[in-house]
Amino acid sequence: MLKSIDEINEKISKGQAVVVTAEEIIDIIDEKGLPRAAREVDVVTTGTFGPMCSSGAYLNLGHPVPRMKFSSSTYVNEVPAYSGFAAVDIFIGATALPDNDPRNKTYPGEFPYGGGHVIEELVAGKDLRLVANTYGTDCYPRRRIDTLINIDSINEATLFNMRNAYQNYNIGVNLSDRTIHTYMGVLKPRLGNATYSSAGQLSPLLNDPYYKSIGVGTKIFLGGGTGYVAWHGTQHSPCALRGDNGVPRRGSGTLAVIGDLKQMSPHWLRGVSFLGYGVSLMVGIGVPIPVTSEKVLACAGVRDENIFAPVVDYSNAYPYAKTEILAEASYAQLKTGIITVNGKSVPTASLSSYAKATEIAEILKKWIKDGDFSLTSPVAPLPGVESGIVMNSLKERDH
Repeated sequence: MLKSIDEINEKISKGQAVVVTAEEIIDIIDEKGLPRAAREVDVVTTGTFGPMCSSGAYLNLGHPVPRMKFSSSTYVNEVPAYSGFAAVDIFIGATALPDNDPRNKTYPGEFPYGGGHVIEELVAGKDLRLVANTYGTDCYPRRRIDTLINIDSINEATLFNMRNAYQNYNIGVNLSDRTIHTYMGVLKPRLGNATYSSAGQLSPLLNDPYYKSIGVGTKIFLGGGTGYVAWHGTQHSPCALRGDNGVPRRGSGTLAVIGDLKQMSPHWLRGVSFLGYGVSLMVGIGVPIPVTSEKVLACAGVRDENIFAPVVDYSNAYPYAKTEILAEASYAQLKTGIITVNGKSVPTASLSSYAKATEIAEILKKWIKDGDFSLTSPVAPLPGVESGIVMNSLKERDH
């Protein structure tokens, strides 16, 4: 070990830490070589900003007078919230839709508003309409409330996202003869376009492929404020196919993250609508990687040309859970705007923002250099390849 996290934190506190982004470290390694770069650089910052559907906000509303037990019918700006907790705790999921949204009855549906937009507006300080009906009890006699709430009027607002920062993901295409509408966006027929969603060489888990630096308790940039890795995310699948450099070539690890929503910004939490599919939440995440060894830095110096993602047909293979992979493409190829699939040149577009990912990495870099953000040692590692965890599919059973 070259440096411990405690030693790096001491340098941060003295304003002496050398902090660079995951984009900048590539040129530094080329110029100085890995051993010297590892000695001189203390922290590498990463970033990603894209749609992350498995996200939500856990709110403690505070008790009205008389007191009330929120139960089965709770709405915020007409979006249903889950209230199967203690009296005034509710959870708003990023993909929740108002009951009166027509969905895809007139295809493709527009999905103009949902849980992700509620979270964005709450963080922005807007007044939101809370309506709830319930049954009365001796200790909670009130049965209905119709009022306005905002980020300052409620007791606690916690962002808790069950699956964020996917470690690599599919490239979506469409082999059919009709336009299809998916969570990968609108896919044109006959390989008319390809979409992807990752910051590539800036993405947190692609810079720590074996989860040696990022673990439970890692302090992160989350939604414009600070947060923590709470656990491995749902669908965490570290045993996915990997390249010789250890970087997964399929969807692999994920993070569950948590943070105080009252610290966050609507600039980094944005409700988003997908035509014909639904709503989601754009989430900004940045993770610092302490340079404790040359091996850690070698991983943090990964380049787009060495990160490959699978091309998947979303008209047939994906919806019917087929394992067919049409091709692979590197993120360097994706970012040129053209990849080749089945001998055809296919234009590409990203659902995530590389520019925003770069901005997050720069913000986190500044926080650390200014002494406003220290590093934490994980209290537990994320499950790695040795865990044997693979992502399962739901199987139908005969009874």
